[in-house]
Formats: sequence, C-alpha cells, structure tokens
Amino acid sequence: MTAADYRLYLITDRRQTGGRSLTEVVRPALEGGVRLVQLREKDLTSAELYRLALELRGITSNFGSRLIINDRLDIALATGADGVQVGVNSMPVTEVRRLLGPHMLIGYSAHEIGEARRAQGDGADFVTFGPVYFTPSKSACGQPCGVCKVAEVSSDLDIPVFALGGINPENVLELLDAGVRGIALISSIIAASDPLTATASLLQKIEEHVRYS
Repeated sequence: MTAADYRLYLITDRRQTGGRSLTEVVRPALEGGVRLVQLREKDLTSAELYRLALELRGITSNFGSRLIINDRLDIALATGADGVQVGVNSMPVTEVRRLLGPHMLIGYSAHEIGEARRAQGDGADFVTFGPVYFTPSKSACGQPCGVCKVAEVSSDLDIPVFALGGINPENVLELLDAGVRGIALISSIIAASDPLTATASLLQKIEEHVRYS
C-alpha cells in the first residue's frame, strides 16, 4: 500500500492524552479505523523512543497499520517501522531515500509550496502541509496558511497532500472539498475522551465525502 491509500494520518503527542499512556489512546484509534500513525515524541531519549516505537510497532502490526517515525531513521530501521517523516531541518530527502531504500515511506512536513515541490522532486511519497488553521502545537510554524493555499498545493503536486493544523470534525469536509488527499491531526483524536468514537466519526465523514463527491 502507498500513501495514496490513506486519508487519515494520526500524529502522536503524549502530552495531550490526559494522563493516559500513548498506547491507551492509539489502540482504540486503530480499532476505530486509523491505518497510518506517526510517532512524534521529540523530547524522548533514544532509548525511550526506541521502546515506545517497538510497542507501537506491535500494536499497529496487529491492525495492519503503517507506523511512521518522526525524523529518526535509526529508530525506524531498528524497529521495523514503515517509514519516516522529515522536514526542512532534517537530512535531505534524497539521502533519506538512499538510506531507506525504495519501499519505506517518506513523508515531508512542508510549510511553503516550494518546499513541497522540492520534496516531491527528491523522492518523498507524501507531504503534510500547514498549519491550515491556528493550533498551539504548530504556532512556531507561523501564521495559518488557510484552505486556499493547501488546495493550491494539493492541485500542484502529484503525490498525496495531507492538510495539517487545527483540523477537527467541523472543518474536515471543507478541506476535502478543497481537494486535499487526506487530513493529518493530533488533538482531535489524541485528546479525545473516546478516541475510538472520535476516529470512527472522522472516518465516516471522510468516507461519505469520497462516496458522494
């Protein structure tokens, strides 16, 4: 399966789980239908991240889901993950592709259309683009780009574009109408009191849009 087979991309943040372990949140999200998960816990030590990645690798494998590791090629390779998510401050995509080979997924976190184009040209499989709306987790990335900009990027690229930043059940259809391949999000699932129901509700909206569009 390729990145084009997915429309919901879950990104982790254990600070938003309300005291629950990350696996206590990710497991019900997988039960609800998530099939693409990014482990993004930048403040962990290598040993801590490795142990958590192994744990999530086991859970995601049980559901036939893909596991992406943020920026850490070594952790991805050591734990048998399905790919990595990189960005402007990471190793160049061309070098990442050389090291990972042709079969692992490479996602690129872009905030400008030029970045997204370069990532595609250098061999990325998909791009996350944003923040589309304001969100505290992406405040360091500048002002929200808005729906029109992510729609422009989606139409410009051949690889899938996942809208990112401030996405919730109320605005997901607006983004799908704009032509994005899918949505990437954190808090709407990670912070939800019932991650299974939150995931299932989002996927139902997405699937109904695909069915009737």
